[in-house]
Amino acid sequence: QVQLVESGGGLVQPGGSLRLSCAAQGSIFLISAMGWHRQAPGKQREWVATITNGDSTDYNDSVKGRFTISRDNAKNTVYLQMNRLNPEDTAAYFCFATSRSRAYWGQGTQVTVSS
Repeated sequence: QVQLVESGGGLVQPGGSLRLSCAAQGSIFLISAMGWHRQAPGKQREWVATITNGDSTDYNDSVKGRFTISRDNAKNTVYLQMNRLNPEDTAAYFCFATSRSRAYWGQGTQVTVSS
């Protein structure tokens, strides 16, 4: 089993930055990729970014050039650096990890972009 613990959400003004963290615990050897989804009120959950064990990254077009996903293998932690935030980025952000057989999810952390 894999447990994911997120942190770093909060309230930020438009144009500001936040960094989310996701620490993986448990059977981390099972993990092949990690990343983030988000879900805004009244909307479906959408994929944001992924990083593989080989450090390949991919982004939703809506965040390309503004968000950066990275990892610290020594800490078993994945980060999402979010810059130039706008109100449309307001959502609950969920960390995920995938293995060969299933996906694991964190509990979510709220990001609110508002003046």
